[in-house]
Amino acid sequence: MRRGIRSLPSAAFRKSALSLLAAMAITSAPTAAAWATEGAAQTILKAMADYVSRQENLSLKYDADIEVVTPAVEKIQFSASGDITVSRPNKFRVSRIGGYADVELISDGSSVTVYDRGGNRFAQVPAAGTFDEVVDRLRTEAPLELPGADLLLSKPYEELMAGVLEAKHVGRGVVEGVECEHLAFRNLDTDWQIWVEVGERPVPRKYVITSKAVGAAPQYTLRLRDWKAGVSPAPDAFAFKAPEGSSGVAITLLRDIDDIPAGVVPGGVK
Repeated sequence: MRRGIRSLPSAAFRKSALSLLAAMAITSAPTAAAWATEGAAQTILKAMADYVSRQENLSLKYDADIEVVTPAVEKIQFSASGDITVSRPNKFRVSRIGGYADVELISDGSSVTVYDRGGNRFAQVPAAGTFDEVVDRLRTEAPLELPGADLLLSKPYEELMAGVLEAKHVGRGVVEGVECEHLAFRNLDTDWQIWVEVGERPVPRKYVITSKAVGAAPQYTLRLRDWKAGVSPAPDAFAFKAPEGSSGVAITLLRDIDDIPAGVVPGGVK
C-alpha cells in the first residue's frame, strides 16, 4: 500500500454506507404524484407510433443486450449490433452481429432469406404479404425475431398497448446525448420502458423489457440510433445473391443462430 492512502473502510462501515445510499435512492425516487398522468404516457407513445408507421422508408442502427439466468441462478448478458432498413409495405433488410452469430434477414416482398454468414449457408421461405404478416410468420414458423419489430409494425401503438395495465410518464432522460421522454408501462408478466426523442421527430431511442415471470427478472435492452427517414433505398437493397461456396438449407437447420450460445438456458425475453 502506498503511504498517505488510508486503509479501506470496515465491512460494517461499508454495509452502513450502502444502506444509507439505498435509502437515499428510495426516498429520492419520484413519487406517484410527481409522475405525469397516464394519459400523457399514452399520448407520447401514440405520437411516436404514428410518426414511425408513417415512414415508408426508414433505416437505423441498433445495439441489443439480452440477459439470461443460468440453472445456477447466475445472470449473464449477451450483446449484438446491427442495421435495419425497411421499405413498406413488405421489404426489409436486417443484420445482427454478435459474439456467437452473424446473421442477415432479407425480404424482397415475395420471399425471406435468412443468411448465416458464419456458416456460409442460407434458407429461403415464401413470405408474400405485409411487413406485419412477414414478422408474424417468422415468429411462429421459424422462429425468428426482428430486433424492435413491434416498434416498426403498421400499428405499433395497438401492439405495444395490448395487455398494458399501467402507464407512467416518468419524465425526461438522455440517451446517447439525445433528450427523450421516459415512459414506463406494466403488463401482467413484463414491465417495459421506452425513451422517445423530444421534438419534431419522436423516434424511439431506447426500449427495455423486464421479464417478471422469470427469477432474477432478466431484461432485454434495445438502443436505437442513426434514424433516417424518407430516403429511398438503392434498387438492390433487398436483393440476395448467394455468396460463392454458400449452401442452401432448410430453415429448420438454422436454429443455432440466436444471440445466446448453445448450452445457456435462456431466461429472458426478446
